[in-house]
Amino acid sequence: MSGTGSTRTIREALFPGRPGGAVTSSGGVSDERAVQRILERHGRMASQIIAILQDLQALCQYLPEAELRFISREIDVPLTRLYAIATFYKAFRLVPRGRHEISLCTGTACHVRGAMRVKDAIERELKVAAGGTTPDMRFSFETVRCLGCCGQAPVMMVDGELVSRLDHLTIGKALEKYK
Repeated sequence: MSGTGSTRTIREALFPGRPGGAVTSSGGVSDERAVQRILERHGRMASQIIAILQDLQALCQYLPEAELRFISREIDVPLTRLYAIATFYKAFRLVPRGRHEISLCTGTACHVRGAMRVKDAIERELKVAAGGTTPDMRFSFETVRCLGCCGQAPVMMVDGELVSRLDHLTIGKALEKYK
């Protein structure tokens, strides 16, 4: 997905005029009104929990505990129910993610063509293990089972953009434009 300049992110569509989000350095939303708008958009209805959580994650890039507690009180849904939903669906995150998200395919075709060497090279380059986020919050790195691009293996997605035919010797160059 290469941008043409007219493509907007979900966060930009939901919260115009707020590039980069409203997240404070402590991880909380700096503007409680943004969370109120999310609740209002969904009629403060418990039946809209998943949509509310999706919008909150679009705003914050994860589901901060303080905001989950606030939503729990506002729509009268136990906090444990919100956590049950957030942990059931892989799409939700309870910890902050880096500015750039890297997903390396480790499916059969990618594995056979060197994905594990690429994984090791990424971990060395970023100094973070798969499943982690760099201390500067610049990169989050994970492995996934398949990206569906077997003919171009090994592959990774960086911020939704496919990077194909990877080689462990050139991973530094492939990541350079994101640093």
